Amino acid sequence: MPQASSLFTRLEYRLAEQLFHTRWLPRSPRTQKLTMHLFQRCADAGHPAALSLYGHMLFHRGVSPQDKARGARYVLEAAHAGDARAQYQAGQIHEHGCALYPRRDDHAVTWYARAGEAGHPLAAGRLARAYRLGELGLPVDAERAEYWQRLADRQVECAGQLDSGEAETRH
Repeated sequence: MPQASSLFTRLEYRLAEQLFHTRWLPRSPRTQKLTMHLFQRCADAGHPAALSLYGHMLFHRGVSPQDKARGARYVLEAAHAGDARAQYQAGQIHEHGCALYPRRDDHAVTWYARAGEAGHPLAAGRLARAYRLGELGLPVDAERAEYWQRLADRQVECAGQLDSGEAETRH
């Protein structure tokens, strides 16, 4: 039965994603409520992308401190599962802190490094800047700053090539 529920969760996530990104559907409160409900169900079921996306939305758009705390927990769960976007978000949570997770530069650096190595260009860029300026408790280190900057530039370049390749195959 776990495979059936996993398939159902994946289908629910695809539906929520379609509702979230659809331009032709009116942005009614009912549609938004349904979309958020689907994302929440998928996150509660442990779907990594839902944990990352819904957690990010709760953390940044949540009204109550409880929403923000639950969003942070979801993001960190997705980060531990290996989601690069969630790892970058986990770095931001630890860099800026919140009620549930106080500021911890060492944790932020760890998450940024994991995300950067996994291909997240913003994480690599953040570490480049931190080494260049001596932020996040890191020493000024031009060599490491250059390493992270090259990695970020390469990731952006690869993403641009993928985007242009997709555009060519569509036309």
